[in-house]
Amino acid sequence: MKRPTIADIARRAGVTKSTVSFALNGRPGVSEATRARILDIAREMGWQPSRTARALSGGRAGVLGLVVDRPARTLGVEPFYMQLISGIEAELSSRDTALLLQVTDDAGAQEATYRCWWAERRVDGVFLVDLRVDDERTKVLAELGMPAIVVGGPHGLGGLPGLWNDEIAPVRAVMEYLVALGHRRIARVAGLPGLWHTVMRDEAFERIARELGVTPSGGTADYTGDAAARVTRRLLASSAPPTAIVYDNDVMAVAGLGVAAEMNIRVPDRLSIVAWDDSVLCRLVHPPLTAVGLDIAAYGAEVARRLADLAAGRPVTSACHATAVLSPRGSTGPVR
Repeated sequence: MKRPTIADIARRAGVTKSTVSFALNGRPGVSEATRARILDIAREMGWQPSRTARALSGGRAGVLGLVVDRPARTLGVEPFYMQLISGIEAELSSRDTALLLQVTDDAGAQEATYRCWWAERRVDGVFLVDLRVDDERTKVLAELGMPAIVVGGPHGLGGLPGLWNDEIAPVRAVMEYLVALGHRRIARVAGLPGLWHTVMRDEAFERIARELGVTPSGGTADYTGDAAARVTRRLLASSAPPTAIVYDNDVMAVAGLGVAAEMNIRVPDRLSIVAWDDSVLCRLVHPPLTAVGLDIAAYGAEVARRLADLAAGRPVTSACHATAVLSPRGSTGPVR
């Protein structure tokens, strides 16, 4: 079905295109009766303004952008991103603003996307996720003068506003909980290296382990189950295997649970497992996973509110959003 245009509305109403344009844009020069009739016809025909045309005429595009540097196949199975995007979408839909999502394969492609979107006026601003140490993207966005908010922080913001969650207090809560259960050999399976939140958790884990007299170990994965399984097998096959493992997301923790079953290591009798990013996935497996979590959808909604304000020219400051809470479940227990 052909998309209705201003010309179609004008023919139906028996007026000129300029009259329809004035009526639809709330400009003077049209009687209230004519304006009401044109608006009724536009609604009947399903007419919607062109975001691109509106942006090119000097208005806002009514679109905010999100570029994610992750393989599309892994992005779809990671609950954190699905919850974050659902929160962003819920907030933007209430503002009649669209979300433009682009998946890329490296930082250079992300920067090129930002430049293209801004030059073509396709978006009014962008969400910057997976903030890296020495992240060049913050410099590119500052150079473009493009409204942007970092989903993360407080380090490495590069002058951009950010909204982050406390990464340190939950690490301490997990470590103190495991130590109280008698664990002294605790491993951490971290996510992608070079991300600021990975670095902060790594540093906190090592520091708190020393304070509590824990022998730390671990490895790095990429948030996927396959990579986490490989690291877990290595840890559990070592001469002094950990009695507890903390994973940087729920997908990796579920994979670790599978490896324990594969190696005939009972959870939690011989191994305790803790997941970051609590989700439905953590509660569906057996035993259900002890997890650190917060309301990610609410986090996404708050980030969206702040970027919408920024795109509208309102001042936005950086802030800590929340501190994740530890929920003990069946995957953790005393050392036996």
